[in-house]
Amino acid sequence: MPRKTLAEFKVEHLQVLDENGKLDKELEPDLADGDLLRLYRGMVRARELDQRMLKLQRQGRIGTFGPCTGQEAPSTAAALAMQDDDWFVGAFRELGGRLFRGEPLTNTLFYYNGWEEGNVLPKEVGRRMTPLAVVVGTQILHAAGIGYALKLKGEKAAAVTFCGDGATSEGDFHEGLNFAAVWQAPVVFISQNNQWAISIPREKQTRSETIAQKGIAYGVPCIQVDGNDALACYVAIKEALERAYRGEGPTLIEAVTYRLMMHTTADDPTKYRTKDQEDVWWQKEPLIRFQKYLSAKGLWDDAKEEALREELRAEVDTAVKEFEATAPWPLDRPFDHVFAETHPSIEKQHQEYLAALKEESDA
Repeated sequence: MPRKTLAEFKVEHLQVLDENGKLDKELEPDLADGDLLRLYRGMVRARELDQRMLKLQRQGRIGTFGPCTGQEAPSTAAALAMQDDDWFVGAFRELGGRLFRGEPLTNTLFYYNGWEEGNVLPKEVGRRMTPLAVVVGTQILHAAGIGYALKLKGEKAAAVTFCGDGATSEGDFHEGLNFAAVWQAPVVFISQNNQWAISIPREKQTRSETIAQKGIAYGVPCIQVDGNDALACYVAIKEALERAYRGEGPTLIEAVTYRLMMHTTADDPTKYRTKDQEDVWWQKEPLIRFQKYLSAKGLWDDAKEEALREELRAEVDTAVKEFEATAPWPLDRPFDHVFAETHPSIEKQHQEYLAALKEESDA
């Protein structure tokens, strides 16, 4: 019998605003001027805190963290597109979206100083934002489960989760997509393809021509967007959310972007990539093009940019002062949270640790 084609697939690419600020009017989302300004402010706010944190880390005032510079568009656009009742299920490079959803600036500072209290959200922010997930891919399963729960409860809401391109090579990614697809759970999966899985370039950790096409195997609608184009990110995420609200299941979005800084502050990117590579992507970063877009619409100018930067830097300064003025928690507090009940082995280590602290202080 002759062979026959059972199915054919395609992956669309979406760009609304290119790196030079050129706009495709037919694809431009219908956003109010106020929302456009909120979106830009959210991205700049994340950039300002991110760059200040880098200085703090180099000064030994906070611990290791993963900068988000250059990747502000996907998570901030997602936060703008989401309803209050939606779940924000992030990894650790979604600072723009977390701040936009109401997380205080001090939370990030506490968290990266080793204080789990940084994951505690104020009541007014709400409960629908999960803690940072540093272990690669684990949050994807959480999002699938949350989406399934929302469906069972009959809520018109969705879970939006983020991962890097490297996480799509993890089993958790495939299990999460398969689970969500089978149960038609309202989940939006966003892979921020920043070209690097720590120090491994994208082409060496997956042979897929696109990350987006990985959804095809699970029957999940997929699209690739310019991840440095906040408008394209908004359009794709809004469409995916509307599908989820209608009960039409999950969507996979690949946001093509670039990690302009190091993987974390413990990493040295000069060991595996060149400055010329980075310079190319600095010309494509999301803030510059969005500023050009706002200027072309008559919504922005140099004076407004200067005023915004001054305002946000003052806000960051205040957050840093508040963080550093907080009395430190006891150094042995981590021992209190290993198990619900005391354990002989842990208690032994606890006493040894206290003895070492005393010996050090007496020296």
